Amino acid sequence: MDKGKAVMGMGRRWAVEFTDNSSSPSSRDIPDPPGFSRASQDQDDSALSREKKNAEANWKAQKAWEVAQAPFKNLMMMGFMMWMAGSTVHLFSIGITVSALWQPVSALQGVGKVFEPYKDSKVDLLGPKLVFIALNLVGLGLGVWKLNTLGLLPTHASDWVSSLPPAQEVEYSGGGFL
Repeated sequence: MDKGKAVMGMGRRWAVEFTDNSSSPSSRDIPDPPGFSRASQDQDDSALSREKKNAEANWKAQKAWEVAQAPFKNLMMMGFMMWMAGSTVHLFSIGITVSALWQPVSALQGVGKVFEPYKDSKVDLLGPKLVFIALNLVGLGLGVWKLNTLGLLPTHASDWVSSLPPAQEVEYSGGGFL
């Protein structure tokens, strides 16, 4: 006896029929339980989609503010690292200072890309962008301040002596008190 022939000959023994061909009343004729309303299921899709869009806009606004405030954490970390580096000029302090200058500049160049995922007609991104820019400018100022404390900024007249023309000699005529 071949297995294939026996199965084919018997047909399917187990089957599930999903169509209801019975003469009994259908499930639609059964009354709804108390507290259940089919009208609530058939709500207007526009109200649901409007609610969903409002929730998404609120989420985008919240995330945009989180991104805008992120440079503050970086500011605190960078300030601590610059304090730990000290005020002497050596490789570590210069590296930390360059990093403190580079990070805000690169962040300011990519403001549009940073807030691109949160663009929406219902989300106002002007406030978060201004906070983001302001915090990065404070970080840039912190880096410039560190350059000044290291003495790497030309802030005194003696720093510019090499660029001044040589002084002209004054001839002494021989008379007078000198």
